[in-house]
This record gives sequence, C-alpha cells and structure tokens, in this order.
Amino acid sequence: MKLEKSKQFGKLFSVLAGKQQFNGTVLAAEDGDILYHHSFGYAELMEKRPLKTNSLFELASLSKPFTALEIILLEEKGILGYEDKVERWLPGFPYQGVTIRHLLNHTSGLPDYIDWFLVNWDQNKIAVNQDVVDMLMKEKPPGYFAPNEGWLYSNTGYVLLAVLIEKASGMSYADFLKQNIFTPVSMTNTRVYNRRLRPEQINDYAYGYMYDVHSGKYVLPDVLEETKYVVYLDGIQGDGMVNSVTSDLFRLDQALYQDDLISKASKEAAFSPVRLNNGETFDYGFGWVLHNSPKYGRILSHNGSWPGYSTMMIRYIDHHKTLIYLSNKEEDAVYEQSILKAAENILFDQPYEIPERPADKKKKAIDTAIYSRYVGSYSFQDGAAARVTTENERLYLEITGQLRLELFPSSATRFFLRSLSVEIEFMLGDDAAKSFILYEDGTEEEAVRTN
Repeated sequence: MKLEKSKQFGKLFSVLAGKQQFNGTVLAAEDGDILYHHSFGYAELMEKRPLKTNSLFELASLSKPFTALEIILLEEKGILGYEDKVERWLPGFPYQGVTIRHLLNHTSGLPDYIDWFLVNWDQNKIAVNQDVVDMLMKEKPPGYFAPNEGWLYSNTGYVLLAVLIEKASGMSYADFLKQNIFTPVSMTNTRVYNRRLRPEQINDYAYGYMYDVHSGKYVLPDVLEETKYVVYLDGIQGDGMVNSVTSDLFRLDQALYQDDLISKASKEAAFSPVRLNNGETFDYGFGWVLHNSPKYGRILSHNGSWPGYSTMMIRYIDHHKTLIYLSNKEEDAVYEQSILKAAENILFDQPYEIPERPADKKKKAIDTAIYSRYVGSYSFQDGAAARVTTENERLYLEITGQLRLELFPSSATRFFLRSLSVEIEFMLGDDAAKSFILYEDGTEEEAVRTN
C-alpha cells in the first residue's frame, strides 16, 4: 500500500514538474516512514541551480509554530505564564489587558504593523523588532478590538512574542530557538535568517521568485514595486524568518508525537481552540490551525506566504500522516490548494486529479495616454476610499489602508491585478471615468468618482 502511494506521489509531481508547473520540495510520510521526498525546479533561476531536498526555504508564517513552541518552553520552566500581561514585560505598553495567550491565539486585537510600515517607514532602512515595539509605544495606532473580543490573524502579536522570548530568556530569538528546539530535535539545517539585513553565502539556498507582468519573467521580489517591502521589513522576526528544509520539518513533526520536547499537557493547551469572551470558538491554538475532519480526524497545520515563498505543513495526527510543501516560485493560490488536495487524496487512498496550472497573466499593449482619464479619487458605497494614480506610464490603485497595486490592461477600460483575482473596469463619462467596477470572487462593487 505504501509503495503504491509512493508511485502515485511520483506520478503527480513528475507530471506537474514535467510541464514546469511545480517548483519546490515536497515530503509525504505515514507512520514515521517517508513515502515520498523530492525536489523539482530551481533554487536560483539565473544560474539554473537546481533545487535539492536539502535546499533551504524561508518559511514565512510557518515560523509561527516555532515561536509558539518557545513560549511553551518558557512557560514550562516557570519563567513566564500564558496569562502574563504584555505590560509586565514591556512597561508602559499602551494596549492594556493583552496577555501572552492573546498573542498566541490571535485574539489581541493589536494593529497590523505591516500596514503602518508600508505608509510611514523610511524605506531606506531595514526595520527590526524594536522598531515595531517603538511604533506601538509611540504612535499607538488604534487596535481592532478589545483583547479576546474577536479573532484576527496578527503578525504583530508574533513579533511581540519574539520580543518577550528575548526578554524572558536573556537570549536572542535565534539562539533560544537553536538551543531549545533545533538542536534537541536534530534540525541541523534550520536557522533564523534575515538575508537582506545580514547576508551570508549559504549553499543550497532557495531564492523566492515572483512573476513580473511587464517582462513576462520571474524575478526576485526585491525589484518589484509591489513587493519591495521584503527589503525594509527583512529584519523582523517571530512572525516569520525561520528558514528550514523539508527533512527538518519532518523531524519536528515526529518529535511532537513524543513528550520529550514539550509535555503532553502543553500539547493539549497548544492544540486547543480559542474561546472568546462571548463563548465563541475559533480553530486556532498556539501557532497551529486546528481542524476536526469527519473523514481524516484531527488535523494541525500552518501555512506561510511571503513574496516568493509558499509553505505548508499538515499533520494528520489521528492517522500519523504528514504533508510538507515548500515552494519558491509564485503560484496561483487556488492552484496550490488543488495540488495539496491531490496529495492529501493520495495519502488517504482516495481518487485524485492532476491539476492544471493557470496561464501567466499577460497585459495588452495600449496607449498609456488614456490613463489620465482614470486618475482621481473614488468612493465605495461602504465609505472606503480609493485613489487611481499614474506614474512612469503605469497605472496604480490604492484603497485606503492597503498597499498600492499596479493595474495591468486587459483592454482599454478593463484592468487586472498581478497577484489577486481582482479586475477593475472603468465606466467612462464624456472625457473621464465617472466610476469603476471592482470584480472579485463573482461579486461586483462600484466606486464612484469624487474628484
């Protein structure tokens, strides 16, 4: 049975790779045995350096289980407690009542640091964790809700956890991870790495690539207008920046079936859902997304998404099965989900389909002089504001509080976004647009021009 599954995994990924529709490393395991472990594509595109199964990937938010594990270890040692308020460790912290548990569970309601940095940060400097703390302390942007009154995924919360780990342990985030998790679990290739802040020469490093509509090629996110924040946010740790290989992640997966790394009681706490003040629950524990499947039992997972990287680790703990997926070339999110679904079906002896990758988006050549018709301010019915601007013969859309995104023409009046399944169609008046329609997931929303 296991041999047949290995063959089917080989068939799935060989077909995808043969059509250049998968660039990454995948590992599938059952009962502690690796069924399939293979890499396809390139770790570096210019030199055509191939990926290997020991290629090092930036994990993005798949780093969060590691940050949570560090907090658990400090709690087991009695150094801190889940109910500790942040102000105990950061005197003067202006968001009262936020506990370590709230940070772990994404129930803090804290403002998103990335949104603030996109607008306010000096992009010639690389930010570090202390800059996030300083922003919260001095600028005090409003939170989303009072602690434990809601659930909202929070990168800010996990950056603060990294700060608290350093204060409580007296060690750097990276050193504490290495001493207490990487070394005991024999994760010899795993490390915290901020490659733009402190660049090193690392053999078998997998660079992450994004699609550039203008050139029709895959490039580093550092050179794209929309994703250049990877440079000035590179020094921030806790919500990301753990780098690893598939075999090391599998070692962690296996270690979590034992009680040596953290205790059984700690695992029960970590794998329990959030309970809000109103009694409502959310399927997130301490750094893990939780799911109870009627078909596959208890599932613990976490994904990561950062320009150039897409990562996923899925632990089917009732069946002792594991899927680990690391990709370093941007793909459509729905397409990646269909790959993971096919892999899951193979793991559970179910029929599967080999997905077809959508074609790269192509822009239409039009006279950019018409962009002046669309420039202006617009307002949605819910009050949200948008600005359309032009710069260097390119058109941009910026919705208040969100990243400025380039609009690419599919016709003279209809435009698409590079990274989202969103389209914009301008409705023309006499000599300029009077509104635009935003199309997303089968819905339409009109924004009326205000000037």
